[in-house]
Amino acid sequence: MRGAHPRVVLGLHRSRHERRLLTGALDLGVTSIDTSTNYLGSRSHTVLARTAGDLLPRLTVSTKVGYFPGPERSEHSLEPVRLYEAVEKAAQDLGREPDLVFLHNPEHSLRDSGGHGRDALAQACTALDDAASKGLCGAWGVSSWDPYPLIGLVDSTTPRPSILMARAGLLVGVRTLDAVDALTAAWGLGSGSVWGMSPFGGSTGDPVWDRIDPRMFLRNGDGFSRTQAAFRAAYCLPRAVGTLAVGTDEPAHLAELLDALAAEADEETIHEYRALLRKCSSGQPA
Repeated sequence: MRGAHPRVVLGLHRSRHERRLLTGALDLGVTSIDTSTNYLGSRSHTVLARTAGDLLPRLTVSTKVGYFPGPERSEHSLEPVRLYEAVEKAAQDLGREPDLVFLHNPEHSLRDSGGHGRDALAQACTALDDAASKGLCGAWGVSSWDPYPLIGLVDSTTPRPSILMARAGLLVGVRTLDAVDALTAAWGLGSGSVWGMSPFGGSTGDPVWDRIDPRMFLRNGDGFSRTQAAFRAAYCLPRAVGTLAVGTDEPAHLAELLDALAAEADEETIHEYRALLRKCSSGQPA
């Protein structure tokens, strides 16, 4: 068994939630998993409790609230009572309190808030803050696929999350990267308080990874694969990513990514790449 890897979280977004994956992760030293109330057809929590209930005490469990089952498809809500009750139900379904609960993609509802986004976000954050203070979860955070709409809605009256999670990696646009930096500053989040997700932009099998070689973003990257290099570079895009959530159903793939942590990112090259992204987004010649 390897030593613990606090910087890697096993994400269960597209996972089959098989027990062998969780035992394999534990054998590799990965002791954190990330799920959501709406994963696996809104059955993630109950399936985890049924198939791996004895393993959950050995794992740090984070989950998300914000999406709710609807007549035809899931619906999103920032209504404080619904969020609070969702945290309660998560603890019941898991058979234990989650260590961390994220407010899931608040921008989804904030777009339709009719100019009341600041209040809606503050009230939703307050609901999770109350849940944590009452012991329904260990801590709370905000998970956002598109954090840009949150800029300008955070002020001194907005409860501060423990963690901000957003997309990370070489395929993330500069608007998202800048938004994460802005929210990190607005909330006063310290080092290690930013989590990244989706470091491959969806899949390591995407053709883009055959067209570019991410090893240019590593110092002495010859000993690593393109997948490993892309994973390691994601810790620097956005800045100060302390933890990456990554999904897989194969422990061997997870082991490959863990080996990438030994690589050293070339921060100068990554800085130049981010500057290039900014030029391209503004229409300036590259």
